[in-house]
Amino acid sequence: MSFRIATANQFDRTIDQLATRQYDLAKQQERISSGKRVMKASDDPVAATLAESARNRMTRVQADLRALDASRTSLQQAESGLAESGELIQRVRDLLVSAGNPSFADAEREDVARQLEGLREQLLAVANRTDSNGRTLYGGLGGAPTPFVDLYGPSGAGVQFEGQRGQPAAGDGTLPQSLDGDAIWMRIPQGNGSFTLSLPTSNTGGVNTSVGQVTDATALTGDDYRVDFADVGGVIQYTITNTTTGTPVAGHAGVPYEAGKTVAFDGLSFEMNGQPTAGDRIDLAPATGTTDIFSVVQGAIDALRYQGAGESALRTQALGRALTEVDAGHDRVLLARGRAGEWLNRADSMDLLMNNRSTDLELEESRLVDLDMVKGISDFKNKELALNAGLQAYATVQRMSLFDYIK
Repeated sequence: MSFRIATANQFDRTIDQLATRQYDLAKQQERISSGKRVMKASDDPVAATLAESARNRMTRVQADLRALDASRTSLQQAESGLAESGELIQRVRDLLVSAGNPSFADAEREDVARQLEGLREQLLAVANRTDSNGRTLYGGLGGAPTPFVDLYGPSGAGVQFEGQRGQPAAGDGTLPQSLDGDAIWMRIPQGNGSFTLSLPTSNTGGVNTSVGQVTDATALTGDDYRVDFADVGGVIQYTITNTTTGTPVAGHAGVPYEAGKTVAFDGLSFEMNGQPTAGDRIDLAPATGTTDIFSVVQGAIDALRYQGAGESALRTQALGRALTEVDAGHDRVLLARGRAGEWLNRADSMDLLMNNRSTDLELEESRLVDLDMVKGISDFKNKELALNAGLQAYATVQRMSLFDYIK
């Protein structure tokens, strides 16, 4: 029998193998310490690439979540402001109702007017409110740091909207951070929304009207009308004229006046109250535009402070119209608040979906690069056992002599 005696090359190979096992064991220990199976791209190029893609998508989701959170915060503040605006408008309405009390003296009406002035200022402050980042909550598409500018005074221009009309669109993952204040407070229908009834300051009697209503929309002409009162033989009569065509309205010429009577013609009707004098008139015009809540409140203030002939009738007429327009303004605020509430509900749903998506991406990344600790520890033990066995074998061979081989 013959034996092959190990050469220096064989010992070198053994040492290399032991070094490799020791390196593998150290790497496995590093994986266990970090909890990562893939610590660099060369460990598993495919898994590393997929994990990087998952991280990028997760970064985008987190950015969308931050943007959503900012939008939701702004919407919450806007919705809160609309709730406050609704309460202020309701207080305006209550004051208008009380101001219609015929027993009120000038001092009491002045007190109501001052309260209305304060409420108007509060409404303006709400409309110009900003969020925690200084962005206007009701500036529409932007364009002005103060969207509502008060120009009451010598110019008589009232409050003007200097923002940019329109509503930022809501996308799949985004919500508007500001609302269209112009649509909320500056687009209130005039009168009953179809036509307006007004009294000239030249009236001296006590005639006034209801706000009126449409009885047949298909019969409306869109023309202007005038109701004239005349004393004919000691009897107050009225005649309704279509001032657009210059012709009297059939059936409404020289009709004896009756307080509380409802007149109806050309698809509309209204009630006349109080006692007119000869020469008084009522003007009726189509509602071709809109008014705003600030002008409505200011108009009521001006009516409460008006002094002159026929002031009681003019005041009653103005306050009646103001009540109708205040109710319409309140409805618009409620509509905007409801829309903001819908967006907040949508924000909650979007937040849940995005967080679920972020969790899925985290799990995907973990599946690709994280270490299965049970398997990792098992592999470490196996590698440790193999290294120890190799070291023991090498040590045993190192101690052997030629005579140990030829025994």
